[in-house]
Amino acid sequence: MYIADKWQTFEVLDTGEGEKLERWGKFVLCRPDPQVIWPQGDPSLWSAAQAHYLRSERGGGEWRFREKLPERWQIAYGDLKFHVRPTGFKHTGLFPEQAANWDWMRSLIKKRGGQAKILNLFAYTGGATMACAAQGAHVTHVDAAKGMVQWAKENRELSKLPETSCRFIVEDALAFVRREIRRGNSYDGILMDPPSYGRGPSGEVWKLENELYTLVDTCSQLLSDTPLFFLVNSYTTGFQPAVLQNIIGRTVVSRYGGTVDAQEVVLPVRAGGILPCGASGRWQKI
Repeated sequence: MYIADKWQTFEVLDTGEGEKLERWGKFVLCRPDPQVIWPQGDPSLWSAAQAHYLRSERGGGEWRFREKLPERWQIAYGDLKFHVRPTGFKHTGLFPEQAANWDWMRSLIKKRGGQAKILNLFAYTGGATMACAAQGAHVTHVDAAKGMVQWAKENRELSKLPETSCRFIVEDALAFVRREIRRGNSYDGILMDPPSYGRGPSGEVWKLENELYTLVDTCSQLLSDTPLFFLVNSYTTGFQPAVLQNIIGRTVVSRYGGTVDAQEVVLPVRAGGILPCGASGRWQKI
């Protein structure tokens, strides 16, 4: 397992009965999690929740606030700082379990002396972008949602990273990759966090199980002659780590050699146990 256990400003306090109780800086939130099918570890902790996201039977849901919270606030991970806030889709703008991958990518970039070009696809609010840029890499950050890209820009400013460290692109990831191939561009590291389901700008349906192999195969053509890493994250329920291992093996490894490893990504829980948070497939040349 890849475990993100170095956080100081975030922690999972407890899990149980379909929910997770988390501390984000000074504030405690309760959010649903479909994989939590066990009882609460410490029921006495749950009264601390200041906000609770409740799902609706009609789909979606809403936040119920026990006290007024700031519109947004900051949390830190080492030298990185991020804006977080409760959004309408239960998220907060950050996936803290990904810190395990941030540390891995930073270690590889550090060995290169910080001289690396990185491509972050489906890049959201830029946690991985900031981690790689803070290690000296230049990051091209691509996301189709203009609001998420703006949020990432604000995170870059908050972490006091230079403007020249990141290039922000609002575009469909696969369309951008295909254009980069035609241009003859390449990257030393590529990472992606594709959604399980979505619709494109023209209404086309995206389903991860139908699109992931083609996406990874196409993206692998953008790796440089001296590649560092290739990372695929998946939050799709039912996608085992071995799925990512097989896909990366048949695409990236077949082109460049190297090694691939895929594991569950998890967070430690203060009341005991771990919280499963998806899977990651990691490839590196050496």
